[in-house]
Amino acid sequence: MDLEQARFNMIEQQIRPWDVLDQEILDLLAVVKREQFVPQAYAALAFVDMEIPLPGGENMLPPRVEARLLQDLNVRKHENVLEIGAGSGYMAALLANRARHVLSVEIRPELVELARQNLANAGVTNVEVAEGNAADGWAVAAPYDVICVSASVPELPASILSQVKVGGRIVAIVGTAPVMEARLITRVSETDYKVVNLFETLARPLQGASQPSRFKF
Repeated sequence: MDLEQARFNMIEQQIRPWDVLDQEILDLLAVVKREQFVPQAYAALAFVDMEIPLPGGENMLPPRVEARLLQDLNVRKHENVLEIGAGSGYMAALLANRARHVLSVEIRPELVELARQNLANAGVTNVEVAEGNAADGWAVAAPYDVICVSASVPELPASILSQVKVGGRIVAIVGTAPVMEARLITRVSETDYKVVNLFETLARPLQGASQPSRFKF
């Protein structure tokens, strides 16, 4: 496989047509090597428009979904990010290139080790991968400038909403199959949030997420 041609095709044929037009994001996708974060058995699928299986029954999100979430979060260099669901570490690596620091929390021990190894191999030094259940957030280092939920949740818990700073942003895929949508939530005051529905998609449910709705907009 011509990796660079496959990467170029991914960016130009999948990602750009999905309204990812920020050139810095497109350049970043060319720099962070997605194939380094894909399990060896699926290396040939690194640039394909699909979820890629990970150990423990988890998946990597399709490249176009990762890119849209990254673009809409608009992470800045001084910001601290919480990622819920480390997976293979790829989204953390993308976030880390935009942020000051990323704390990525993963419930599955095998994925904690995989993400740490992948990030180390890629030379990413401003990501901490912690093991634990962050389905209700991760209060230890709260509040955060940005929170990225790298899986789907039935509803976004109030505990996660409370852990983002005023002016901060959260992205999450909210709903249950067959109806889910990616949302960008901006905290505009201590009590108010602005919600933008970004696009419809499907994603594997976040492990450990509670089912009842505890917060309604």
